[in-house]
Amino acid sequence: MPRILPIAVLTLLISVPSVPFAEAGKYNPVLDVGDAAPPWKGLPGVDGKSHSLADLKDAAAVVLVFTCNSCPYAVDYEQRTMALTKEFADRRVAVVAVNVNKIPADNLAAMKERASAQQFNFPYLFDASQQIAKDYGATYTPEYFVLDGQRKIAYMGALDDSPDEAKVSRRHVAAALEAVLAGQQPKLAETVAIGCRIRIERSRRRKQN
Repeated sequence: MPRILPIAVLTLLISVPSVPFAEAGKYNPVLDVGDAAPPWKGLPGVDGKSHSLADLKDAAAVVLVFTCNSCPYAVDYEQRTMALTKEFADRRVAVVAVNVNKIPADNLAAMKERASAQQFNFPYLFDASQQIAKDYGATYTPEYFVLDGQRKIAYMGALDDSPDEAKVSRRHVAAALEAVLAGQQPKLAETVAIGCRIRIERSRRRKQN
């Protein structure tokens, strides 16, 4: 059954335009399209291994998706992310998912259960420091970043143009990958991500004497 969206979300989907390459950076508070992708290293995965961006040096492009177990939007996009991984697997595209939420439903043990139950075909990583989300300016789950062969940001935002899979007409990440693999800049470089807010912990202020 399609998920019924709140009126506020539907209004946002209708009223927020996509952003062409020249205007990239409008929705992301940290990165612009064309920036070097912040590296990550030593992140534990559900496979029991430690993962780094450097491990993907042979990939022609990388898709980094911020996701989690607890967000219904992120859950709705799991199968689409798996389909994207399969679609581009023979073209040296690496898809990596990362979760930074620290509630019990999103801890590493729960991630392992989710990945096993859904048979994820991509690495699913956990960053307890939440630094990777801060480095990428990621604020929602799901939120996607396409890194080109030089590991520069080529696209950031939503996977496609509708949370309702039956209504998808534009596959933003797939189009960005096709452009990158052809040695071109994506015509659409940034869109607004729709989903649940990433739960970034607030640092407490120290009391002054």
